[in-house]
Amino acid sequence: MVAESGGPEDQKPQSDEARSAFAPPAGTMQPVSPPEEDHPTSEFAIPTGVHPEPSGSGGSGGGSTGGPNSDTLSSAFTPPSGYNAQQTPPAFTPAQGIPMVKLTKEAPWQDRMRTMLRMPVTERPAPETVQRTDDDTGPAVPRVLDLTLRIGELLLAGGEGAEDVEAAMFAVTRSYGLDRSEPTVTFTLLSISHQPSLVDDPVTASRTVRRRGTDYTRLAAVFRLVDDITSEDADVSLEEAYRRLAEIRRNRHPYPGWVLTAAAGLLAGSASVLVGGGVLVFIVAAAGAMLGDRLAWLCAGRGLPEFYQFTVAAMPPAAMGVALTLTHSTDIRPSAVITGGLFALLPGRALVAGVQDGLTGYYITASARLLEVMYFFIGIVAGVLIVLYLGLQLGAQLNPEARFVAYDEPVVQILASMALSLAFAVLLQQERSTVLAVTLNGGVAWIIFAAMARTGGISPVAATAVAAGLVGLFGQLFSRYRFTSSLPYITAAIGPLLPGSATYFGLLGVAQNELDTGLASLSTAVATALAIAIGVNLGSEISRLFIGAPGAVGGASRRAAKRTRGF
Repeated sequence: MVAESGGPEDQKPQSDEARSAFAPPAGTMQPVSPPEEDHPTSEFAIPTGVHPEPSGSGGSGGGSTGGPNSDTLSSAFTPPSGYNAQQTPPAFTPAQGIPMVKLTKEAPWQDRMRTMLRMPVTERPAPETVQRTDDDTGPAVPRVLDLTLRIGELLLAGGEGAEDVEAAMFAVTRSYGLDRSEPTVTFTLLSISHQPSLVDDPVTASRTVRRRGTDYTRLAAVFRLVDDITSEDADVSLEEAYRRLAEIRRNRHPYPGWVLTAAAGLLAGSASVLVGGGVLVFIVAAAGAMLGDRLAWLCAGRGLPEFYQFTVAAMPPAAMGVALTLTHSTDIRPSAVITGGLFALLPGRALVAGVQDGLTGYYITASARLLEVMYFFIGIVAGVLIVLYLGLQLGAQLNPEARFVAYDEPVVQILASMALSLAFAVLLQQERSTVLAVTLNGGVAWIIFAAMARTGGISPVAATAVAAGLVGLFGQLFSRYRFTSSLPYITAAIGPLLPGSATYFGLLGVAQNELDTGLASLSTAVATALAIAIGVNLGSEISRLFIGAPGAVGGASRRAAKRTRGF
């Protein structure tokens, strides 16, 4: 009974929990050899049948030394069989070799940093930390970047060129030990990026320039701050740099408002003497320029854009010239009065900065600056044309064919050019210590121009370019002697060369519907303005050719601003 009752129970199938899903079913043949161990193999394991070469039988890296029919395999990173670590082939170098660059401390920081910016990143030398941090644990990256942006903002708002702004920002970051920092400057935006290493995330900060002001005293103070930061002789911590920067921002302008108005009058009166005016013309032109300056200040106080400020400022000198024409006075030249007023308004500073940015490869910033110059010029044109149209309706006899008298009083002309440069320097809020140098520079510029254009009979545009080149050359030499920006020594000195007379006669021709004469004169004015800007930049670059690249060992040539021959 036990066997019978146990038989059906033994025939029951076992449950799924009692056997494995991989167990062989009943009735199948069991393999004689034990199954292979259940260990997964790596995909990088050598396949069966491939016999790797033992290490030491070939090259130093265990590479294959067999023939072409050998079955041995090697890694892609395995050196070839003929490679020997003791006799490695030389790396590729240019035919002239790779010059070692070690920046000397004797050169100004502008030259050193400009050389760094024009150098590929892979060839830049490692930064030498000049200024220590507060706790000697490393630079506070966000604070250093913020300080750098604030310094760049003051420089860009003061009219400094984009390359010099980048050089200053680069100098600050390297002085505080931040390597791999790349500043970027556009017309209204400053940004800088710092990457501590190739595996760390970059830190980027930016700042927008919303207000611009002409104050070369502040510009010089910022340059002195950057010079102290980059110097090993001065200890400027981050806190000290922030304190000095705040003082620079709080400092008042060196000249009060009434001095600026008087300087505008002196500039216009001196310009009228340059084009043949007398004492009475000087007084009338000065009065018109001072009235226009006060009206422009009034518009600025009401929040009007600069376009309308230039338009309003151009009206009083033109109105006085038209009024003198209506009086039929033969002793006063109305054209000289109007030309003197235009000299005080032409945006020479922005024009030089715009062309300089374009020549150094900063095309976006150059386009924005030149567009700003165009708007200012259109504002001047609008103000003068409105007055000229009204004068013609009232019967004013304005002769577009008239030209100014010859320069038969060279001493008076030279003194007038120096007075013009002096007034321009005051309007630019320059330091009192630089006024004498820029005044002499302006006198030299006028002597060169008058000798070439009047005595030598050379084209006025070519004479202007040569005179502006000497202004740029002397300005760079002055700036290197004082370790400051070259703008205070250049911008005011080009004042006597500005195309005020060509602008006036062009506008008069347009007002009298003589478009051929007017456009030809305006084209001369544009060509003269470009000759001034290109000459100034060329003179600056020529001065650097004589000095040479700082730190170049082995006679390495100076690098171009951005690229060479378009490559």
